[in-house]
Amino acid sequence: MMGSGARAFLLATTCVVFAVASAVAEDVPLPTPSPRAKAGPASPPSAAAAAPAAAEPASKGFFPFSLPFGSKSGGSSQLTAFDGKQRALLDKVSGYLSSVQTMVGNFVQIGPDGRRVDGNFSIQKPGKVRFQYNPPSPIDIIADGSSVVVRDRSLETSDFYPLSQTPLRYLLADHIDLLHDTDVISVSADDTFVTVVIEETQLMVGTNRLMIMFDAKNLQLKQWTVTDPQGLDTTVAVYNLDSVKKPDPNLFVINYTSNMK
Repeated sequence: MMGSGARAFLLATTCVVFAVASAVAEDVPLPTPSPRAKAGPASPPSAAAAAPAAAEPASKGFFPFSLPFGSKSGGSSQLTAFDGKQRALLDKVSGYLSSVQTMVGNFVQIGPDGRRVDGNFSIQKPGKVRFQYNPPSPIDIIADGSSVVVRDRSLETSDFYPLSQTPLRYLLADHIDLLHDTDVISVSADDTFVTVVIEETQLMVGTNRLMIMFDAKNLQLKQWTVTDPQGLDTTVAVYNLDSVKKPDPNLFVINYTSNMK
């Protein structure tokens, strides 16, 4: 059974596949905090979150994933919830995301307790991704097209989950239509950000919220925030994005015969 920490890990890292290419190295970003309200349209705040100077090892309560989204319940029923301009914006973002087939980059994560960790990631569509956290965090995540494994090098444990039961099934696909393939509750734009908010509610679990923020000028991914059913936020900012470099295929190999590779 999927633990709450591993569930939290699986949602936030998933969303890095929304990355857009960037050949020029960027400064390490400080994520902006997400809106605290659980209802209504989301708009990106301007204040930057303060991050601790030193990272601490990842713990079961400090994963950038929330509970896996359940079966899509909104989709086409949400068509009437948005005007023509909003639907056009969602179509534009969807088309841009679908154009990304490979991606490498770096990320910075701020957890609910304010702790900061960072690392790098590699993506190969369809279905393959690897997130590697820098020391002292002991965590790696690998998806090989059918399964996802969360590995803890310090504990020498590996937790396996079907890819089809995580949001990765949407975001590592060759094509994504945000309006039809996810439960979008909000899309907005200003001079700085394009913001898309997705929510799903599961019986006996509660509501998970995913807010994705893109650069308003070029749609480059800037960050995402996961809000779990308890209202706790985990925010991840990405930088040094490159969709030209081809990842090593060996990065996405999962060893199913051993607890640790």
